[in-house]
Amino acid sequence: MDFTFPQKILFKHCDPAGIVFYPRYFEIINDCIEAFFDRLGFPFEHLHPQAAVPTAQIETRFTAPSRHGDQLNLALGVTQVGRTSLGLECIAHCGDQQRFVSRSTLVLTNSQGRPQNWPDDMRAAFTPYLRSTP
Repeated sequence: MDFTFPQKILFKHCDPAGIVFYPRYFEIINDCIEAFFDRLGFPFEHLHPQAAVPTAQIETRFTAPSRHGDQLNLALGVTQVGRTSLGLECIAHCGDQQRFVSRSTLVLTNSQGRPQNWPDDMRAAFTPYLRSTP
């Protein structure tokens, strides 16, 4: 099962050529991840006072440009649940056309920025979104 996140491409996402400026995609991906954690019952505003989930690694392949007004649909799935890390894959489409594929690793950290184990309730919440192949 994937978590889906719709995102209309807004003026603020675009460069003067009218296409999405690539750093904005990373903001969109982060918005999707934050919405995913909300859906699971672990909103960032409750998680972040005592912990954080920074991105430790991200790899993104841009396959087609997006333009102002395009409606993207992001599909987010879990590729692995480690002791302190979480692998995610986010694939964006506009209609039938793929726009990007991004794979990232998040790490759960404590208030001092040190990795900590995922609590059992969070692990259980990730499980339904675990993809059989990364």
